[in-house]
Amino acid sequence: MSDTLAARLLDWYDQEGRHDLPWQQGRSAYAVWISEIMLQQTQVATVIPYFERFMARFPDIPSLAGAPLDEVLHHWSGLGYYARARNLHKAATVLVERHDGRFPEDFDAVSALPGIGRSTAGAILAQAFGQRHPILDGNVKRVLARVHAVPGWPGTAAVERRLWALAEEHTPAGRVADYTQAIMDLGATVCRRGRPICPACPLAARCEAHRQQRETEFPAPRPRRARPLRRVRMLLLRDAAGALLLERRPPQGIWGGLWCPPELGEESAPGWATRMLDAPVVAREPLATLRHGFTHFELEIEPVPADLCAPPRTLMEPGRWVWYNARSPAKLGLAAVVSRLIEAHSPHPAAATPKEQP
Repeated sequence: MSDTLAARLLDWYDQEGRHDLPWQQGRSAYAVWISEIMLQQTQVATVIPYFERFMARFPDIPSLAGAPLDEVLHHWSGLGYYARARNLHKAATVLVERHDGRFPEDFDAVSALPGIGRSTAGAILAQAFGQRHPILDGNVKRVLARVHAVPGWPGTAAVERRLWALAEEHTPAGRVADYTQAIMDLGATVCRRGRPICPACPLAARCEAHRQQRETEFPAPRPRRARPLRRVRMLLLRDAAGALLLERRPPQGIWGGLWCPPELGEESAPGWATRMLDAPVVAREPLATLRHGFTHFELEIEPVPADLCAPPRTLMEPGRWVWYNARSPAKLGLAAVVSRLIEAHSPHPAAATPKEQP
C-alpha cells in the first residue's frame, strides 16, 4: 500500500497540486524554513502576503539575524503565535554564529534550532534538499488517520507514534519534495477537517474511513475543555501630544516581546501613574470591553483611558517604555488585538490592521 499511496498522491499532485506558492520558487532552504514556520497553525492564503513582506525586508539569514527583534515582530504583527517570530530571530542568530549564516543540511543540526521540531525539520530538508524525511503536520495527521482509520486523538503519545510509523512507511525514496508538498496539499484542500471532498481524493479507494463512511470521525478531536476567562485592565495613557504609553511585555507568555498598554491590575490609573511615573493623571470613564480568543483561554480587556497632566518625573527605561504616536508610528511589534484597541481609541486613527490568527 505504501508504494500505491505515494504513487497516487504524486500523480494527483502533478495535476491538481499547488506549484506556484512563493516559497516553491527556487526552493531555497531559507524561504522554505520561513514558510514552514509561518504555516504552523496558519492557512496558506493568510501566510502568502506576510511571507512576501517578510522576505522583502529580510531576504536572507544575516539580514534576519541583524535586524532588531522589534522590527521582526512588527512584520509578524497580525499573524499570531508570536513565539514563532521570536524563535526565527533566535535561530537566525544561531545560524550566523555557528553555521556561517547558512542553513545546515544535517537533520540533528536543523532540529536543534529554536522553534523547529521533528516534522518541521523533515519538511525543510525534504523540500529544500530532497532528503527523505517523513513529516507529520496537522494536514498529514488527518490524511493518515483517515486512510488507516487510526482511532484516538493525535495529541496522545500512542496515537502520535502510530502516525509517525505510517508517515515513515509511506514516504517514498524519490520525489520527496513533491510528495511532502502533495500530502500537505491534499490535507489542506481535499481531505479537509469539516467537509472532506472525497470524490476528488486520489486515496479514496484506499481510505478505510471513507469505506466506513466515517471520514469526519478521524482523527478524533481534542477532548473538550471549557476555556477559562481572563480579565485585564489596560491603561490607555496619553501625553499632551496624544501619544500613547506602551510597555514591552516579558519575552515569555502572552504576546511575549510585543508592546502593549500597561496592565493596571486592581490599581486606579492615578495610583499607578503616581507609583510608576511620579506624575499626575486625569482618569476618564472606562471604555467598552474587548474580547479575544486564544487557544487555551478567552481574554477580556477593559480599556481605562487617562490623560497625563505633567511630564513624568521618574526616568523611563527606553527598552521598556515608549510613547507611541499613531500619526507617525514606530515599527514596533503589536498584537493585532492591541492595534485595534489603540486605533479605536486614538485621536489620530492609523491604517487598518490585519486580522490576527488566534
